[in-house]
Amino acid sequence: MVEYKWVALSNTTIGVLMASINGTIILISLPSIFRGIDINPLTSFQYLLWLLFGYNIVTATLLVTFGRLSDMFGRVRLYNLGFAIFTVGSILLFLTPNTGDAGALELIFFRIVQGIGGAFLFANSAAIITDAFPYNQRGTALGINQIAALAGSLVGLILGGILASTNWRYVFLVSVPVGLLGTVWSYLKLKETSVKVKQKLDIWGNATFAAGLTLLLLGVTYGLLPYGNSVMGWGNPWVIASMVAGTGLLAAFPFIETKVEQPMFRMELFKIRSFAAGNLAGFLRSIAYGGVMIMLIILLQGIWLPLHGYSYQSTPFWAGVYTIPLLMGFVVMGPISGKLSDKFGARGFATAGMMIVVGSLLALSTLPYNFNYVEFAVILFVMGLGNGLFASPNTASIMNAVPREHRGAASGMRATLQNAGQTASLAIFFTIIITSLAGSLPTALAKAVSSYNVPQLTYAMQHLTPTGALFAAFLGYNPVGSILQSLPTSVTSTLSSSTIAYLTGNTFFPTAIAPSFMSALNLSLEIGAALAFVAAVASLLRGKRFVYEEQTQVVANEKVQRNS
Repeated sequence: MVEYKWVALSNTTIGVLMASINGTIILISLPSIFRGIDINPLTSFQYLLWLLFGYNIVTATLLVTFGRLSDMFGRVRLYNLGFAIFTVGSILLFLTPNTGDAGALELIFFRIVQGIGGAFLFANSAAIITDAFPYNQRGTALGINQIAALAGSLVGLILGGILASTNWRYVFLVSVPVGLLGTVWSYLKLKETSVKVKQKLDIWGNATFAAGLTLLLLGVTYGLLPYGNSVMGWGNPWVIASMVAGTGLLAAFPFIETKVEQPMFRMELFKIRSFAAGNLAGFLRSIAYGGVMIMLIILLQGIWLPLHGYSYQSTPFWAGVYTIPLLMGFVVMGPISGKLSDKFGARGFATAGMMIVVGSLLALSTLPYNFNYVEFAVILFVMGLGNGLFASPNTASIMNAVPREHRGAASGMRATLQNAGQTASLAIFFTIIITSLAGSLPTALAKAVSSYNVPQLTYAMQHLTPTGALFAAFLGYNPVGSILQSLPTSVTSTLSSSTIAYLTGNTFFPTAIAPSFMSALNLSLEIGAALAFVAAVASLLRGKRFVYEEQTQVVANEKVQRNS
């Protein structure tokens, strides 16, 4: 008979795999989704951002609350509920009835439903594994779980490329059979091994945290949209008000938690050095690395693949294929680092992993836009090794440091910081790149068409917003065709058919934006490397190996010896 711990690991791994596939499958499938619901991406940035960010915002907002509820009502019970909700959200996305603005809003709402289910899954998976495995095997188990998370991210990229080329609805259907299997299996096989804590729900803490994080992330999201004559929305009064209010509420949250009788966010856990340093390192790592994948996808889909003869229709699939070395590196190192950290502790492995990520980000920043793929693949593989060396030891270190009755809250807190860091990373990377593009891109685009002596075309290209150009590259879309269609026939007739074919083909737009984009990308990678270095320092400060059960046993033994 299979030991229960392996049942728990396999089921939670399926849950994490499904949720992580969903997180990236939409990233690679957005061109097909927008075409399927008849939305012009260049005039619908808000829908694009909400489809990208909405899932993470909801998940990050609810994780801590769900972790606390799991300590109160049972981790397995709420984990099972998460599987069911996630599956319902996937079915609704597949059935999206409308097109246009209504269809986009439906997709966003159904993604939020998925996000609620995902929050239950992410808040409880690490806690269920920690409950099921002895402390000297948790690193190995969490390493396997972390591999599933990254594997799901890259599988999502490849599956999205395959399914989106057939029918955009299949992108969401792929989660349904996995969700149904996981729901039935979890209800039948998972056992409640956690100790339920009789507590009241922290209404003030929940409301303050949810409102604060939601307002802050909303402000960050809409700050990426153009406002007035500005390429960014950071001057929008509503964005400023949202961010100030959100920051104020989050600043008040720790104070509130020290005053309520039974807080949702157990601030005393941060007195445990391993817990505090591990969470800080994980949060900084998420900020440093969370936006890298989407930037590499933009580079591949919008520039490198078209320049190497790939059609815009095929670039989503091949972008996923060409990022496989990242998964390979993680698969190689994840289980090894988890097993070693069980024996020797997390500090050395996690810190070394972050330093490898620092070097990888700096190496990526040296590549030209028309890079040699072998060099690119080697850097991705090494980056995967670094992330594998960090992820499972860091998670095991955090979960090993807390008492059994608080593992649900601790898991929710860890996942919240990770998801919030990823969302912040996307916003930071996009802001850096769009701001940098604003200085050089208009001149570069105007210069690229000036030799054709069509002033209207030159003017339109010069006034293409950096946000529009960036998302056009991301979605594999050449805006020159739309611009030419909007011009009078008397103007475009001066251009030969071969010139029009070149301007609207695969190579003109990528070549025009590549120098400006690479300059901006390299700056963001260097900033990411700096943040990853700070994460390495935080990891180093976690101290020696600390396991709560071991420490409790040591104290108990000393007490017995004193009494005897």
